[in-house]
Amino acid sequence: MQQDTSTLTVPTDLWPIADFFFQGMGSEVNLNNEDEVGLLFRSFMLLYLTIVVLTVITFKLGFARKLPMLQTVVVYTVLIVGTFVLTLILGLNLPVAESLVVAALILGIYRLRLHRERQSREGQQNNG
Repeated sequence: MQQDTSTLTVPTDLWPIADFFFQGMGSEVNLNNEDEVGLLFRSFMLLYLTIVVLTVITFKLGFARKLPMLQTVVVYTVLIVGTFVLTLILGLNLPVAESLVVAALILGIYRLRLHRERQSREGQQNNG
């Protein structure tokens, strides 16, 4: 029995962020229909770009050290390529974007508290 290769099954039980980008697609995409393929590609790219932005934010909040320019370029290149692979393999099945939102929030709160504590310590040293 030959399987029909002109359709691609799209999961219907997606995590919230992926579901937002893939809403209205239905459970199958007709690969012979340019509009459906374009919508699938656009949805994937929006999910990918969202994950890239969240990964960059998480990286910036998580690593306080400034890197030299060449190392920064290498890190971001690997980050962008790795994020593509991660989104392609796991983006629809696991809460990748949601996990990055939580990580960015936690790191953001930590950095904000650290900044406020340093300001308060500097204020005490200047007054004392």
